[in-house]
Amino acid sequence: MMKGYKNFLRGMLKNKKGQGMVEYGLIISLIAVAVIAALVVLGPKIATLFTNISNNF
Repeated sequence: MMKGYKNFLRGMLKNKKGQGMVEYGLIISLIAVAVIAALVVLGPKIATLFTNISNNF
């Protein structure tokens, strides 16, 4: 039983099919976190800017 489990783990470690998709997923998630952080930091400033612009017209 242990030998079959070892062979299964070796096969999983050698399998590279899903590696590219995982890497793309990690990159996209990091970009999303950066965009959300930028919006949280800059959101009030941008809102104030648009409010000032609309009040001047």
